[in-house]
Amino acid sequence: MGAESDQEKTEQPTGKKLAKARQEGQVAVSKEVPSVLILLFSLCVFFFAGSWMFVRLINCMKAMLQNIGVISMGVLSLRLLLFTIFKEIITILAPLMAAVVLAGVIGNIAQFGFLFTGKPLTPKFSKMNPVQGVKRLFSLKSYVELVKMLLKTGAVGGVAFIMVRKEADNFPLLIRMDVWEILVFIGQVSFKICFYTCVVLIILAAFDFAFQKWQHTKGLKMTKQEVKDEAKQSEGDPKIKSRIRSAQMEMARRRMMEAIPEADVIITNPTRLAIALQFNVKKMTAPKVTAKGSGFIAERIREIAKEHNIPIVEEKPLAQALYKSVDIDGFIPVTLYQAVAEILAYVYRLKGMA
Repeated sequence: MGAESDQEKTEQPTGKKLAKARQEGQVAVSKEVPSVLILLFSLCVFFFAGSWMFVRLINCMKAMLQNIGVISMGVLSLRLLLFTIFKEIITILAPLMAAVVLAGVIGNIAQFGFLFTGKPLTPKFSKMNPVQGVKRLFSLKSYVELVKMLLKTGAVGGVAFIMVRKEADNFPLLIRMDVWEILVFIGQVSFKICFYTCVVLIILAAFDFAFQKWQHTKGLKMTKQEVKDEAKQSEGDPKIKSRIRSAQMEMARRRMMEAIPEADVIITNPTRLAIALQFNVKKMTAPKVTAKGSGFIAERIREIAKEHNIPIVEEKPLAQALYKSVDIDGFIPVTLYQAVAEILAYVYRLKGMA
């Protein structure tokens, strides 16, 4: 049971898995968001430019009908006529088409940002599996899509019914209106229906996006073992890292031991600590610690010092201060100048350099 529970996908997806899924085009996206934005942007276009579009369309049709008797039926004349009609239609629809494209782009970018990948277009033969197809028909996603369709249908139908019923008292008055006033009335009622429908669809789109986000995250959940494996791949196997650190420490220790013969003096504690000091008046501004260690390393430093006739001076407080405050290849602090200078002077006198 424990092994099985470990294989359950209970862990939240890591940043690496989310990034990989994004590269493959797997992102949380709701189709309702761009759809409702397209409807909203289209309403704005009709609100601000609807009159202009309608008048221009009427003028275009009026010009065609007025000149229909003088239009030549030649190939060139018909081609020019069709081109003129096409250009006029494109001009009239240009604001609407621009709004639709802009709404679609904004609706997708708002959900998952800028993403350019062709992987979702790659055919997947697993989707052709009839068994998987049947499972998808009865999946949670299919039920949610069905509920969404019913809600949208009910919302549009309900809003339309309420608005038409609200305006029902004005219907008898249409008999006394001219054509233009009737068209204006129809446009106003249609706009109200679309506007309130849009409000309802915005709420549905928000819930749908939240559901898609939840489902996307759930689909990318990982097992505990997958999280561990990914951590090993990202940070490296702890055993390998330990071996690398050990090798690096061994190399650093070897270099330190090789630098001991160049030291001027070894300061000890007397047996637990050993610090090798070197001072070159021409190259250094202060004495430098070339090696230090405790226990076995201190013993080895003293052995190498004896082999190369390097003076060993027992100075317990100074040894402790140097060991704690100065790193290897580091210069001693100003506070220790006096104590170290006295020892170096003593060493130089022993060597006959005083």
